[in-house]
Amino acid sequence: MVDPHRQRDVRAQAARRRTFAIISHPDAGKTTVTEKLLLYSGMIRTAGMVGSRKHAKTAASDWMAMEQERGISITTSAMQFQYKHTVINVLDTPGHEDFCEDTYRTLTAADSAIMVIDAAKGVEAQTRKLFEVCSLRNIPVLTLINKMDLPGRPPLDLTAEVEDVLRIQASPVNWPVGAGRDFAGVVDRATRQVSLFTKTAAGGALKSGRTDAPLDSPDVRKVISDEAWRDVTHDLELLTVAGNPCTREAFLNHKVTPVFFASALTNFGMENFFDAFVEMAPAAMPRTADCPDGTEIVVDPSERPFSAYVFKIQANMNPRHRDSTAFLRVCSGRFERDMVVKHHRLGADVRLSRPHRLIAKDRDTVDVAYPGDIVGVIDTGQFAIGDTVSLNDGFNYKPLPQFQPEVFARIHPTDVGKRKAFDKALAQMTAEGAMQRLWSLEAPDFIIAAVGRLQFDVLQFRLRHEYRVETRLEPLPYECSAWLTGDLNTFRAPGDALVVKDQRDRPVVLFRSSWSKQFTRERHPDHALLEMG
Repeated sequence: MVDPHRQRDVRAQAARRRTFAIISHPDAGKTTVTEKLLLYSGMIRTAGMVGSRKHAKTAASDWMAMEQERGISITTSAMQFQYKHTVINVLDTPGHEDFCEDTYRTLTAADSAIMVIDAAKGVEAQTRKLFEVCSLRNIPVLTLINKMDLPGRPPLDLTAEVEDVLRIQASPVNWPVGAGRDFAGVVDRATRQVSLFTKTAAGGALKSGRTDAPLDSPDVRKVISDEAWRDVTHDLELLTVAGNPCTREAFLNHKVTPVFFASALTNFGMENFFDAFVEMAPAAMPRTADCPDGTEIVVDPSERPFSAYVFKIQANMNPRHRDSTAFLRVCSGRFERDMVVKHHRLGADVRLSRPHRLIAKDRDTVDVAYPGDIVGVIDTGQFAIGDTVSLNDGFNYKPLPQFQPEVFARIHPTDVGKRKAFDKALAQMTAEGAMQRLWSLEAPDFIIAAVGRLQFDVLQFRLRHEYRVETRLEPLPYECSAWLTGDLNTFRAPGDALVVKDQRDRPVVLFRSSWSKQFTRERHPDHALLEMG
């Protein structure tokens, strides 16, 4: 019997949640945006910048040693904290294309996305790819045009490019006052209220000073230049006549992307953006699941008892304990610490032990969680990416995407005495999903495979720093692959190809060229070569 008090509690708490991913091309500033959200929420007192300088601070969301060394995001970080009246669950995703598989899976756990665009570079390749994933999943996207404090392109050109390249209507919610060194603030289009900013600390380590006034106020005219005044009033008039309207319904249905302008480095416009985001972004959304009889159901966040799925596994977030964390996206009902749930794939009951929420690698114990929340639980090997858990089984959330690898190698420990640590490390890291182990059909050896070559650098770095295992990597000449369906006995691979099996015992064909792959596809019409598994 449904407890009405508990159901009201779940409904109210779910409405406060904002669970979103931040997506962008590398170096557009998304990790800095995450850092400033922590700053304005009061979670940190000073913001640390991601940079290549030897003594620069590192971002709180980049917890892995290699991330801090190189100044890039390598793995998704999931953090929860309160911002004013809402509970934020932010997923700061890698921007580099070699880590796109981690980003794609993370997007399945998000109810919305923030797309960060460099004001000087516009819409870049990886931004376009990630936006397409959001489109396929109908994830509403807010656009933040960042780095307005640096020389960049005209705002009208940038909004036009968003529309032309991404094929979605762009509707500016605010508009910049000045640009580059003269970037002074933003105008709210609906109220024509100007927020003017002043720097309070080098590098935006502290919140910026802010003064709000009507655009036509004499005080505003005294502060900004005549040129900036002419530009902003001209652009606002043009947008009134020719701009796209923005309704919340159109935004939630992925018909329009609200556009904001800011500088995450100086903090100018960031609080305006965060305030607008928490008002516009959706709370926990219903999710579709598959039933054993082939039908689909819609799981309502507050109507059904607890359910969740694993969208990410990460080993060694606490290297001293050599543990593994499974990240659960709570989809419905109320999660409680140490609750016993049904593990749908294993067909067994499991206890969700030592649950915690994260701010980078720091953990806080979770007593309760609600739809939209991200909860980390200790994984002793029973979880796999995509697993569904719930109080009442009978369904599975949609499987998460797996992409065909494009780089391949053999790897060996240089010290055979480290073999046990090496095997454990590979088991943990392949469980994370960033890499796959492919097994020979005849011999007991294996090949490691990944979407991008930088994953191999990460693998060797982590083996060295987390497991104290030095390795030798031997790249292989294959450059693409596909899952094979059909009778394996009647399949004849070309001489430059290799047939192996993945960890689920499915045949995989490795090719030395895309031409060879296409030739094989045409030669075997009774077999299928699948691009995604």
